[in-house]
Amino acid sequence: MCTRYSLTKGQAAILALIKAMKDNAGNVPPMPAIYPDGVAPVVRSTNKGTELIKMRWGFPSPPIYGNRPVVASAS
Repeated sequence: MCTRYSLTKGQAAILALIKAMKDNAGNVPPMPAIYPDGVAPVVRSTNKGTELIKMRWGFPSPPIYGNRPVVASAS
């Protein structure tokens, strides 16, 4: 099913896998369901190195379509 995501690994496992330089995510519990427009941990690269942070998940839609996030779906 498209747009069905979950977080089953612990925060330490994520940090070890990505070799993050910084952990700015705070407490990241297991998340059995991550939905568009929800907050989820994200790995991003910055000029100071790789970091783990929490961000809103999804892409903003064009203004003419309102404020709901856009996600890819299969037909």
